[in-house]
Amino acid sequence: MIDFAIVSPDFREKGAMSRIDDFEAFIAIVEHGSLTAAARRLNRSLQSVSRSLATLEESIGVELLHRTTRRSTPSEAGAAFFQRIKPAVEEINEARLQAANRRSEPSGILRVSAPVLFGPDFLMPVIADCMRTYPRVEVDLQLSDEFVDLDAEGLDLAVRIGNLPDSNLRAKRLGALRRVVFGAPAYFQQRGRPAHPLELREHDCIVRTVDGRPGEWMFQIEGKPRSVKVAGTFRSNLMISIYAAAVHGVGLGYSPLWQIKHLVDDGRLELVLTEFEPVPVPIHAVWPEGRSSSAKVRAFLDLLASRLELKNL
Repeated sequence: MIDFAIVSPDFREKGAMSRIDDFEAFIAIVEHGSLTAAARRLNRSLQSVSRSLATLEESIGVELLHRTTRRSTPSEAGAAFFQRIKPAVEEINEARLQAANRRSEPSGILRVSAPVLFGPDFLMPVIADCMRTYPRVEVDLQLSDEFVDLDAEGLDLAVRIGNLPDSNLRAKRLGALRRVVFGAPAYFQQRGRPAHPLELREHDCIVRTVDGRPGEWMFQIEGKPRSVKVAGTFRSNLMISIYAAAVHGVGLGYSPLWQIKHLVDDGRLELVLTEFEPVPVPIHAVWPEGRSSSAKVRAFLDLLASRLELKNL
């Protein structure tokens, strides 16, 4: 157990914010595994982070980290120290942000992640609205279909489609998205419309080859989720080519409605089997613990919740 009574006078006399910087450097090193990764996460120089660690260890009088050329791991004392100071530092930073935000408008760089196809069409109108409303806010939008590590990438917030894995992230549900079967009017004129998911075996269905279980489409049949095996003469790894194939009457496709709504609205694609749609997929905004006390994040979350148009999607 570390006795704070023996911490050197020089350390106790350091400015409060400097001391917090040293604690934050130590926490980041433990969480990210190296001084280099911690420096990147904190947007500080490697020398600055190394100096903070040296000051902390010298002042406390124990070795907090075992260091190799590639990795830093906490010593027994360091692990205990980490568990004690991390929640305290988070509380201090959150209190500081809340106090500052009471007298300041949203400002700074807002780093956001969103799915590749969802971001431009659905998130950009909200981002543009945010930047018009809060001119001191800059936005860095990163598009990725992966569930990226927000801390590792330095992100403030992410929009995620799908069920959320267990994590220490905070989340706000924004809505839910439908999954549908669709085809071109010319295809239905030639082949007819399936009235039940089991009739899909009589149709050409366009399979996405990179799915976890290619050729299995989910439906809600007699109140229960059920997968139906489908096949066809055209397959592809990318949804954009599947949509093009469906528009040209090659076969039936299956995807989230929001990705093809513009094709449905202009009549190039039509929906079938809507009464058998599976349970809609949830969509959330997620952010690291404590980050929502930032004025820019809080303002953007409020705009997302009020202006993101997810009706009938």
